[in-house]
Amino acid sequence: MKIAVTYENGQIFQHFGHTKEFKVYETENGAVVSQRIVNAGGSGHGALAALLQEQGINVLICGGIGGGAVAALAEHGVELCAGASGSADEAVQAYLRGELVNTGANCSHHHGEDHACGSGEDHACGGESHACGGCRTRTGVQGKNAGKTCRVHYRGTFNDGTQFDSSYDRGEPLEFVCGAGMMIPGFDAAVAEMEVGETRTVHLLPAEAYGEKDPNAVFTVEIALLTGAEGLSVDQRVYLQDGNGRPFPVRVAAKDEKTITFDANHEMAGKELNFTIELLSAE
Repeated sequence: MKIAVTYENGQIFQHFGHTKEFKVYETENGAVVSQRIVNAGGSGHGALAALLQEQGINVLICGGIGGGAVAALAEHGVELCAGASGSADEAVQAYLRGELVNTGANCSHHHGEDHACGSGEDHACGGESHACGGCRTRTGVQGKNAGKTCRVHYRGTFNDGTQFDSSYDRGEPLEFVCGAGMMIPGFDAAVAEMEVGETRTVHLLPAEAYGEKDPNAVFTVEIALLTGAEGLSVDQRVYLQDGNGRPFPVRVAAKDEKTITFDANHEMAGKELNFTIELLSAE
């Protein structure tokens, strides 16, 4: 088995879409037998997923990753363990012991910034944990399509009828592994029970989508203590890092001469969402 880790100076590089190199570990019988560095070459999650497939990689360990990248990896047959941080060597050993926890897609909408991670993804993409072999799992989605690679067209609207997203408008179906944490819970649950060719409309409460707004997710820091904060503006979306070096998305909610306030709630948190979903295939 071959395991690749997004890599920089011995550590797990936290931004999959921007990684410049991978450290590749070849293992046999649960032990590492060889190691090498592979230049990431191209940019973008599609090119990186293709590179990993070409290198014969079975498993990717990384930090931050978006839903589109998760889908690209699944398409190229690469198993994912996201949300890891710290030493690359130690993470591989933890994976081999079955101790890693996969966070699934953990990057949301944003624009390219110094703090950014990956690229903007569909509103339907979520951040639940999912099964991935050597990673511990937390998936509760059941149904005939659970675990299958599904292709869907969908349209998302708010309760007032305003459209916020549509794969029809983009002219490209969305592909994901049902129940793998690539989608918000209600979307996953709906597709899990659908027949190929069926079109279904679902109404999702916040708990089935992006959750309720958490007042504790709004916080203020001194601009002088955060590198690059002076160049940010209100409503800008960027990524910060938590105490473990893991990236998380925030919106600049307010700013004055000395402080800046961030809102780490998802932009869709607290909203009821409606989806019309057409299941094209489930394999």
